[in-house]
Amino acid sequence: MLRIAVPNKGSLSEPASAMLHEAGYRQRKDSKELVLVDPENQVEFFFLRPRDIAIYVGSGRLDVGITGRDLLLDSGADAEEVLALGFAGSTFRFAGPKGIASDVKDLEGRRIATSYTGLVKTYLAEHGVTASAVTKLDGAVETAVQLGVADVIADVVETGTSLRNAGMEVFGAPILVSDAVVIRPTGAEEDPRAEQFLRRLQGVLVARRYVMMDYDIRAERVADAVGLTPGLESPTVSPLHSEGWVAVRSMVLRKEAQRIMDDLWAIGARAILVTNIHACRL
Repeated sequence: MLRIAVPNKGSLSEPASAMLHEAGYRQRKDSKELVLVDPENQVEFFFLRPRDIAIYVGSGRLDVGITGRDLLLDSGADAEEVLALGFAGSTFRFAGPKGIASDVKDLEGRRIATSYTGLVKTYLAEHGVTASAVTKLDGAVETAVQLGVADVIADVVETGTSLRNAGMEVFGAPILVSDAVVIRPTGAEEDPRAEQFLRRLQGVLVARRYVMMDYDIRAERVADAVGLTPGLESPTVSPLHSEGWVAVRSMVLRKEAQRIMDDLWAIGARAILVTNIHACRL
């Protein structure tokens, strides 16, 4: 069986389980379940702390896992990202009292508090900066400056409201832009089971991004219509019973569907229908 690590809680947990369900896998009904076997799909799910998943996968104990890019890089585990999943996005940045710094170079000799010491140390080393201390804290790190534990912090920033309330501001370029990713052991040999798992998730990603569009149009306007809906390879065009008319079917980006419908109507397309795609293989 393919052994898969799944986040057991936090912002990664529910979206990961939803995606796996869309991909046709069984998911747990009780949040206390730690292991779930899906015999029909020949997989075994292990529900673990998101921060631990890269360690288990990197050790080779598990075949693949879903975790955050930030957690993967912070762990130092011998694992690699193989597919970005597009949810649980976050931006990791430095912050401190107003005016204390404007760039990573200004952190030379400073004390930094963070929940991601591995990530911060790597970033500082890449920029040739030596901090006097990089202190690991769990939970809300923004109080570290106020309590005198650190000069600046490095943390996940969403709106920045909590930082502003603490009298701080972000500075410099983002340390990392993260989202949920599928990981596997670094340099793992090709495994048909793992490849099938990835294909299923890729199918879900495509189904979420695209819709299927069907419409009727006069044959002499097909070239114009196909220019608006080129599809992935090319659209399907079929003759209708009414002479001079054809039916066209094509995949289009979900976010552009309404605009495309307007443009198609303007060139004479009628009976324009949009339907969701529940699964696909491309």
